Amino acid sequence: MVNRTYYELLGISQNASETEIETAYGEFTANKNFSPSQMRSVEQAYQTLIDPQKRKAYDEELPGPFDPGESFPYEDLDSITETKKPKTLKARIWSITQLILKIVITIALLYYVFSKLKIDDVKVLIAQSNPWWMLAAVACFFTSTFVAASRLLSFFKSIDLHIDWKFNMRLYMLGMFYNLCLPGGIGGDGYKIYLLNKRYKKPAKKVFWAIFFDRLSGFWAIGFITAVLVIFLPQLEVMHITPLITWAALITGTAVYYFVAYTFFNDYTKHFWEAHLKAVGVQGLQVLTILLIMISLHHDGKFAPYLSAFLASSMAAVIPFSVGGLGFREFIFKYVIAEMFHMNGELAVVLSLSFYVVSAIVSLFGVYYVFRADKLEED
Repeated sequence: MVNRTYYELLGISQNASETEIETAYGEFTANKNFSPSQMRSVEQAYQTLIDPQKRKAYDEELPGPFDPGESFPYEDLDSITETKKPKTLKARIWSITQLILKIVITIALLYYVFSKLKIDDVKVLIAQSNPWWMLAAVACFFTSTFVAASRLLSFFKSIDLHIDWKFNMRLYMLGMFYNLCLPGGIGGDGYKIYLLNKRYKKPAKKVFWAIFFDRLSGFWAIGFITAVLVIFLPQLEVMHITPLITWAALITGTAVYYFVAYTFFNDYTKHFWEAHLKAVGVQGLQVLTILLIMISLHHDGKFAPYLSAFLASSMAAVIPFSVGGLGFREFIFKYVIAEMFHMNGELAVVLSLSFYVVSAIVSLFGVYYVFRADKLEED
């Protein structure tokens, strides 16, 4: 059962004026389709919010504003749902220091990467790109977010958290925006934990593990697609990385992964294979996104090395060393292409930055729900 605040019941923001409260209440009373219990809830909400003293007392009891930029270690996940206390000076200094360090690392990595490139070649690649193929790449990545949101919904179903798919999609888009724009802290995943605990009263740690396994399924899918690509990369045999070894490692790793999940986290394996099939779909669509960007850049050489480098950089970008993985992703992408495959480093960096821009464009759709949180659960 969803637990809504009085503001959400009336469909208004927390800083709504008396006129807005009156208007919202009038719309409800004019609607004859509500049940008596629903109208009682709306009446109670109206009587509380229209009275300044009652409203002030009610506001003081509401949970404090969630800050997706804050950090919460696993053992303190339940504190996400508590009323927030003002940060101490020491905590503020540490947060600022973390932010500055990430920005410095991002700038340093980008500077290093670009110092090793022929800038004129990079400019030519960008200038000659085909915008229609680039638009197709945006559409492909956008499709991958739908599949990714559905994958997360599979893990939520495993813990008996049944939410509307439209609400889940909006929440997923909002999470993507937080992950893109917040250089530090818990970001989008933390907001999901906070909101789902608040709305559905699911324990924060249970939601955390569902989201954690959602991430793990993505890593597994990257491993699976990488194993497929190794078949088309004979260059790796010099480093003793053969298809046989890669597939043996994947099968063994999958068996161990499933055994541990089934034995110790059985609640999260009810839709295990369904979710992992969707994970392959997500990563496959993102690989296709890179492929479309390469076509846009008129690449007519080998594709497999660049696709495998993209997957390696995607894994590395999860490590929170830089702002949204920017800089670190480009560094890994260029290293794999230029040093391991001895191919076009300029193309590698343009591909990586183009993918970042594509993901940023799609993530920006979530900004609407930052300012209109009341629209998240709208039918």
